Amino acid sequence: MSFTQSPPELGNQWRQDRVLRSYLARKLPRDVLAAAEADLDELGGLAGGPLFERQLAERAIEPALTSWDPWGRRVDRIELTPLWKTVAPLAAEKGLISLAYDRPYGAPSRLVQMALVYLLEPSSDVYACPLAMTDGAAKTLAVSGNAALAARALPRLTSRDPAFAWTSGQWMTEKTGGSDVGISETVARCDGTDWRLYGTKWFTSATTSEMALTLGRPAGNPDGGSGLALFYVETRREDGSPNGIVIHRLKEKLGTRSVPTAELTLDGTLAFPVKGLTDGVRNISPMLQITRTWNTIGAVAGMRRALALALDYAKKRVAFGAPLSAKPLHAETLADLAAVFEGAFHLGFRVVELLGREEAGSLAEGEGELLRLLTPVAKLTTGKQVVAVTSEVLEAFGGAGYVEDTGLPRLLRDAQVLPIWEGTTNVLSLDLLRAARGGSLAPLVHEVDRAAAGAEGDERLAHAANAARAAIRHADAWLARASRGDAEAGGRRLALTAGLALELALLVEHAAFAPAADGRSALAAARFARRGVDLIDEASPRGEAAALIA
Repeated sequence: MSFTQSPPELGNQWRQDRVLRSYLARKLPRDVLAAAEADLDELGGLAGGPLFERQLAERAIEPALTSWDPWGRRVDRIELTPLWKTVAPLAAEKGLISLAYDRPYGAPSRLVQMALVYLLEPSSDVYACPLAMTDGAAKTLAVSGNAALAARALPRLTSRDPAFAWTSGQWMTEKTGGSDVGISETVARCDGTDWRLYGTKWFTSATTSEMALTLGRPAGNPDGGSGLALFYVETRREDGSPNGIVIHRLKEKLGTRSVPTAELTLDGTLAFPVKGLTDGVRNISPMLQITRTWNTIGAVAGMRRALALALDYAKKRVAFGAPLSAKPLHAETLADLAAVFEGAFHLGFRVVELLGREEAGSLAEGEGELLRLLTPVAKLTTGKQVVAVTSEVLEAFGGAGYVEDTGLPRLLRDAQVLPIWEGTTNVLSLDLLRAARGGSLAPLVHEVDRAAAGAEGDERLAHAANAARAAIRHADAWLARASRGDAEAGGRRLALTAGLALELALLVEHAAFAPAADGRSALAAARFARRGVDLIDEASPRGEAAALIA
């Protein structure tokens, strides 16, 4: 009989995740962890079992757009995938949005919420996309001061009742581009009492949501971002007909193919200003803070899923007389990936922890500025890491990693959206430069010092702690003396150095906390440090880049 290779399998993702369990044991009060553990265990079991199996079985099913009914009426109906229809009510019932607003556990509610998201997301076919925008819309409306819109939408956005709950879209990208939203061409006109929008949105994710937040320029407003206004739109009228929205097509994308991303035109769409008739880009910033945090946790979850499959496969795949896990070179490769994942995990959840405390009003002095800097740094760093990690994982499977029906190529395709969505690496690097007041990374230096202080007296962690401190100080010193042009040119290296230094310091902090229960974190910190975390380039001559691409 010919040989048949056993595929990789997953077990309960809560019970098997050493890093998550150790982290929550450190960060959550004992009673909070006890109260949340049933949901963590349930979602961990579903994610590693039935949902994962359905994801593999239904991998070829994608959303479908029906533009016309048989009698020629325009209907623009999108049929979602079976897996999304299963995950949607589950997400509502488990409070994947409501936890952040009801706050049953106080400030740690965000940690519980994102731990559940982290477990579920890899088996949901990126259902985190509409959830992220729903969370962001809820936050934006909650802080907008618009009592009428908040009263109408917040109860639905944060509901645990699937029959009542809404999700939200976020419609910013036009044919003019996604990063420079100030050149948006969508026009808002007031027809007496109502505002109506006219324009084309080139890329709208979660188009099946019941509402969306979008940008439009009130007629007569000046060009640029300050002339845009933030509008609230419901996608359907009371009778169920489209609210002046014509869907042209679903996008053919590299990955996230279960997400119904559409190109559409707003043609007299009834809309309501959220917060005045100017400064729309500034007014949507609360949404971006939330969605970038979700992006970070999605990247960390993607790394964890890829690594879990690779580790299981390495124990089953025999080559040259031994399992791959027993081969020194294969073990080295996976160990490097594990170290990267652990660092990314702690950076991502540090952002979540600070976000929860900000919303609960319990931030310490200086932590608000720290959160402002950490959010883009964490998003861009983990976005780059998840693509690299999933690419290595596919290679670790050999040819099977390149074959569609194993389900493995999807890991890499879906990961590739994470450094792009909600700000590319370069865009967020510039965001960091703008946020670094006076050309200083002082809050990040302080955070590295705080986290690395846990290594005091621990020889195993001393080198890693010193490497993190040295890297962030080098980045801070470089920024302080860089010209504006040099700072922009080196912005990506600066941001990634900050992200890697923070990951290493936070990993050191965790390793120092739990040496007995989680001694492998110390090994991960040492390995992470040896990989190098300082990417600052002191030698690049002015004009070199321009000459190379001329």
